[in-house]
Amino acid sequence: MHFRFLPVFLAAAMGTSGPLVAQDVPKVIEQQAEPSKSAEQIAKELANPNTPLASLNFKNQFRWFEGSLPGADGQFGYTMLAQPAFPFALENGDQVLFRPALPIIFDQPVFNPLTAGFDSESGLGDFAFDLAYAPKADNGMLYAFGLISSLPIATNGLGNRQWTLGPEVLVGKITDKYVLGVFPNHQWDVAGWGDNSVNLTTIQLFGTWLPGGGWSVGTAPILSYDWGSNQWNIPLNLNFGKTVILGGKPWKLSAEVNYYVERPDTFGAEWMVGINITPVVENVLAKMFD
Repeated sequence: MHFRFLPVFLAAAMGTSGPLVAQDVPKVIEQQAEPSKSAEQIAKELANPNTPLASLNFKNQFRWFEGSLPGADGQFGYTMLAQPAFPFALENGDQVLFRPALPIIFDQPVFNPLTAGFDSESGLGDFAFDLAYAPKADNGMLYAFGLISSLPIATNGLGNRQWTLGPEVLVGKITDKYVLGVFPNHQWDVAGWGDNSVNLTTIQLFGTWLPGGGWSVGTAPILSYDWGSNQWNIPLNLNFGKTVILGGKPWKLSAEVNYYVERPDTFGAEWMVGINITPVVENVLAKMFD
């Protein structure tokens, strides 16, 4: 879908009656970090899942695996996840949120039944994105609802070969010192090839404390349940970050640790350590609406 039609698409999805013409679509206002804002102020805005700031997020994820398959224990993989965020603020204070994600996978261990051992594969994972409508926060309450999808572009067998689609919703609370909330979604396969059906529920819980000085400390575990295999993935998560101003531009530098208390018995990640680099950038997509 061309981004120029995002507000039209969401207005239609919300049940706007009658034909939509140009004057029906509120003018989109570009939002970006003001140079005068402190690192502490920007840290709070970046902790908000409905942030008006555009950013690039590069997540470097290191995983250690274990399982009952031969040679499973001690397997290691690295993924660089590029996950930018592009918010589109409307004149009434509401926002349209577009967040694509592309995993670039290095040395992913893949079990080979012919050799009864693991091969190492590298390449692209499936391209995912979500498109959400976030009403203006009222009394610190956060809400958003929309769609989540993935496209089967993965190489070297690193994806599920299915186009997925499903709903998402977010409910949260933000204050000067903390952000709390829950972000569930569900995806089904709607097209594709192969025998890998998708029926997956994912729930992200998040709680962030903002002690000041640009620091943030919190937890944001991503729980998932595969209805096909009746399998949970449940991590314990701890993360911390520091927002700084470098060269006049805001950057958030953060790290996280995940320990999976529930994972597939045959093969699954036991630990994941992430190092994340998030520069705040000019919202180039918003300029398309000027």
